[in-house]
Amino acid sequence: MSDKVLIAYGSKYGSTAEIAEAIGQVLREAGFDADVHSAETVQDLAPYRAVVLGSGVYAGMWRKEAAQFLEAHQAGLAERPVWLFSSGPSGEGDPVELLDGWRFPDAQKPIADRISPRDMAVFHGNIDRDKLNLAEKLIVKAVKGEFGDFRDWDAIRNWASDVAGALSS
Repeated sequence: MSDKVLIAYGSKYGSTAEIAEAIGQVLREAGFDADVHSAETVQDLAPYRAVVLGSGVYAGMWRKEAAQFLEAHQAGLAERPVWLFSSGPSGEGDPVELLDGWRFPDAQKPIADRISPRDMAVFHGNIDRDKLNLAEKLIVKAVKGEFGDFRDWDAIRNWASDVAGALSS
């Protein structure tokens, strides 16, 4: 079996792409051939032994390209180990608690249930005020979000190490 692992992502402003790159780096350091690609550019899962898929979260929803990837590739995802991650909450504290227990978008839960991911993680995100339009700034205010980079790189790398460990065993 190939040691090739796909890390696909949906990212609007690049923060989730940077998380995907960090996951890819940890997997490479563990000896895996890790490809990191935006979800909309991936056509075929055949070369991959496993898939890590993540998305930035906006108003409780995944980015369109990540949700479409999950939908389009659900049969192939069900045939291999899959890990899912979301990035988005800002502020201090447990990211799931900050999202009132939210772990995954309701719209994609039936697909996630069918593919049985090994794990679903939620990571803190990065909300750069300078990149947002007025509507997005108002949404951040409405949900009492905080502006800034709250990504926990140790938590991300530790999770990626767990993925590598599971793939090695």
